Amino acid sequence: MELHLNRVDYIQVGVTSQKTMKLLPALGKKATQKVAIADHDGILTCFGMKKGEAVPVFKTLPGQKIARMDLGGAVGTPQEKIFVCSGSQVRGFTKKGKQFLTFEANLTETINAMHVSGADLFVCASYIYNHYCDCKDQDYYLSGDKINDIMCLSSENLTRLVPVLACQDRVLRVLQGSELAYEIEVPGPPSVLELFNKDGGNDFFTGEEILYGTTDGKIGLVQIGERSAATKWEIDNDKKKGGILCIDTYDIIGDGVNDILVGRDDGTVEVYGFDSSSEPTLRFDHILSESVTSIQGGCVGKESYDEVLTATYTGWVTGLTTEPQKAEAGPGDEVRMSKETQSKVEALRAELEQLQVKVLQGREQYQQTSQSSTAVSAVPVFSINDKFTLCQDDASYSLTLEVQTAIDNLLLQSDVPIDLLDVDKNSAVVSFSECDSEPNGNFLLATYRCQANTTRLELKVRSIEGQYGTLQAYITPRLQPKTCQVRQYQIKPLSLHQRTHSIDQDRPMNRLSLVGQFSFAEIHSWVVFCLPEVPEKTPAGESITFYFHNTFLGTQLEANYCKGEGHFRSDNISTISILSDVLSKEATKRKINLNISYDINDDSVSHTLKMIHPKLEYQLLLARKVQLIDALKELQVHEGNADFLIPEYRNILDESANLLEEYKKQPAHLERLYGTVISLAVSSLSES
Repeated sequence: MELHLNRVDYIQVGVTSQKTMKLLPALGKKATQKVAIADHDGILTCFGMKKGEAVPVFKTLPGQKIARMDLGGAVGTPQEKIFVCSGSQVRGFTKKGKQFLTFEANLTETINAMHVSGADLFVCASYIYNHYCDCKDQDYYLSGDKINDIMCLSSENLTRLVPVLACQDRVLRVLQGSELAYEIEVPGPPSVLELFNKDGGNDFFTGEEILYGTTDGKIGLVQIGERSAATKWEIDNDKKKGGILCIDTYDIIGDGVNDILVGRDDGTVEVYGFDSSSEPTLRFDHILSESVTSIQGGCVGKESYDEVLTATYTGWVTGLTTEPQKAEAGPGDEVRMSKETQSKVEALRAELEQLQVKVLQGREQYQQTSQSSTAVSAVPVFSINDKFTLCQDDASYSLTLEVQTAIDNLLLQSDVPIDLLDVDKNSAVVSFSECDSEPNGNFLLATYRCQANTTRLELKVRSIEGQYGTLQAYITPRLQPKTCQVRQYQIKPLSLHQRTHSIDQDRPMNRLSLVGQFSFAEIHSWVVFCLPEVPEKTPAGESITFYFHNTFLGTQLEANYCKGEGHFRSDNISTISILSDVLSKEATKRKINLNISYDINDDSVSHTLKMIHPKLEYQLLLARKVQLIDALKELQVHEGNADFLIPEYRNILDESANLLEEYKKQPAHLERLYGTVISLAVSSLSES
């Protein structure tokens, strides 16, 4: 069944955070629903649609940034009370806008995830989980890694409320009271959780299945039990779309089965439906120009027409509705439709004229103020949503920058050697400046000049392991007076390593052991400095073990350490050499003496070379094919066709576009592999 949805923009509020928009339950079966949305200005707005216009129900005064929203109510009744969290405070509002709750959670950190279930309130800060019942403290849990989201399950088969935490270390943690019941390993860092098979919020949810989305774009469904969980299905991110920010379930197709609505950080909106099989298939997708922070299914614009409602980073509330844009009807209906359209156009023109008058008045006022003797320069404040993540597929870092207004230009500066890779979605014009690495420490100076109305920019960079420093991004928006914000991103010594759940213990492993007068917190800070995806907070307990996978070569690393002792095992001797150098320097800075010992496995070098060989062979073959393309094309033009060529050369001509594109996306890949082999040889000689 094909799905056709038409885009309608409703209103714009301030910059929004993840999961800060909800649809209130409808009064009738197909009646329109009210929309509640909260923004970074601390304003909670509730509105409904009437005759194509947004009609406000209520709007709160500005305040502290609102980070999350949820709907609640008594068990068995419509969930129509609105709960928002700002800082460490939770507030509750009725559907009419009356505030009935102000609860101070007394957390030292800001609340970034919240779930309401009857009289139970579940809140999470970066690492802390708290459960309150009737505003009284019930349970507490300290997570081993950052908490991204929380959801709570309740069903006849579960004897209690079951909180589930989505944690950055690729784990869903299922709690029992204040204790960890068990962990569920997922294929990526989970960013969002959503209950499966709910009915739009009109009844209290009961069920055991939970949907999750990851920062690297994967979606999955798990069934939660008392002591264990089962994965029902997983959807991989084969097309390399953005990370998942929001999920909802709603029957938008109209086949009686709830569909899965997905919003991604690259602006993609997706609808997954179910065929006869139990696994979902993509039925519809639409691309917005900015990240989708919230998504809901319901009826907003017109009665009896379902739609997918989205909220974006800059605060646009947009609907993808099943209502046709042009209705086929008789002559009388056409006149009525044209009058409605004409009135809308006239209203928009009047609003545009008012805005133009306001802009002129503002400019005049600014000119007068700036020329006075007591004038003070005011720097415009703007929000930036940035993300710097390691992509496993191509061993590169993705830098995403999103600004609430149009970007004029972006300057990248790095004090370590990095490669800039091509990104298809990036329409900005890049230019490189010559830089002298010796006196100034500049290895890269690149400027991106953006086209008009570009609010989101995606870049890709690849680093070299063993060389570490800082990448700086200077973002200049199209604002007057000109202003710029600087964001810094750390390139770590083992920057291409990614956390994993386990490693292959049968590989030939090298061992690095450290013994010294250092605390658990000190050696943990050194590991944080060396490796990505390690929580900054010192883990609970006396010791910890982390596993890592090298995204470039496929080698692995095990880090086990405690107070006064650290052991690192890897099948790549270069990894051991880099760790030894960096950890020694960090200990020397703190004037700590280290007793360092090595256990080198000679088989590990040949093992690593065997892993590099197919990659090296493939890149050499690709480079040779690309070198032949121009000559083969010239021969083809000269002879009139390519029939005289051997099949191998004809195949190169047929695939020339794909070969050139792949080669363009991987600059200096071959040189990096050469460098890896040389580094491996140097490391094996120095450690032997």
